[in-house]
Amino acid sequence: MAQDTTIEAAVTGGLDVSDRYTYVCVLNVSGEVVDEGRVPTTPEALRRRFSGHGPMRLVLETGTHSPWISRLLEACGHEVLVANARQLRLIAQSDSKNDRADAETLARVGRLDPALLKPIRHRGAEAQLDLALIRARDALVQARTQLVNHVRGAVKAVGGRLPACSTTSFPMKVGEAIPAGLRPALGPVLDVIAAVGQELGRYERLVEALATTRYPETAALRQVPGVGALTALSYVLTLEDPARFPKSRAVGSYLGLRPKQRDSGAGAPQLRITKTGDAYLRRLLVGSAHYVLGPFGPDSDLRRWGSALAARGGKNAKKRAVVAVARKLAVLLHRLWVTGAVYEPLRVAEQRPAATPVLTASNC
Repeated sequence: MAQDTTIEAAVTGGLDVSDRYTYVCVLNVSGEVVDEGRVPTTPEALRRRFSGHGPMRLVLETGTHSPWISRLLEACGHEVLVANARQLRLIAQSDSKNDRADAETLARVGRLDPALLKPIRHRGAEAQLDLALIRARDALVQARTQLVNHVRGAVKAVGGRLPACSTTSFPMKVGEAIPAGLRPALGPVLDVIAAVGQELGRYERLVEALATTRYPETAALRQVPGVGALTALSYVLTLEDPARFPKSRAVGSYLGLRPKQRDSGAGAPQLRITKTGDAYLRRLLVGSAHYVLGPFGPDSDLRRWGSALAARGGKNAKKRAVVAVARKLAVLLHRLWVTGAVYEPLRVAEQRPAATPVLTASNC
């Protein structure tokens, strides 16, 4: 890549990142390409390429490498925009798609109007490492579920049937029920399931300790029945800074829990939720909503509101009520986090001293 003095006149750059190389296109004030080429996708190469130059606006898409690359480029003194890949159909649907053209497109859109990129903000390095622990736990949970389903399916295929039991007790309770001919094949699988269960117990202790010691703000969120250490910690680490959202209701949209909109004229069709944002946290909130509306959920404004919504009937009324409660729960947790209020499940605000802020689900 050329390294001449013309780079100092450049103001906007686009980076198309892949595992091995990053293609770069730099535009000057007039929108002319003044530098382009590729560098290895390594911290050393990117730091060497972008250090020592005047501040630039650099644009890249969301991806596996975008968190650490955005932090590195910001440390070099540049403005970094991480574009939401969903908003860049002109790249994904281009009939002349290649890395060089993609880098130039990113630079030109960033130069034209950064708002078109719907830029996202990556979490900090510490939060990313803490969230990696939660992601690793989830990977083990899914692996264990697949192994349990494999064992049950293999036994069912030969005419057998295993007793109903929890996933935790599965290795101990089903061993004797496995047909003798399948034990050489499934015995090692049961051993792995048991070992994964032990590791998950260790992860549970780590999550609890992390929530208690490093993120004490999760205690405010755990006031709500159905929200435990895992959900509260995932919520805090995913949002990271509650001040990012001017209104608590914006969190529901951020997590993809609001319905899509395709209104036109008098037409306003009822659509599914957007499912944008963090899928794992959305799944946890839906799980909490199931608890709130389930047989073990205590009486609360949130439960009554969701139950009334489900009672309206119609196709998939219960499923829609669960999603609506999850969205309202996301808003409620943000309000608890911001205000530090005492959560009251029912409307008993008048019984509290006036100086003590009280928050219920109905006033979110």
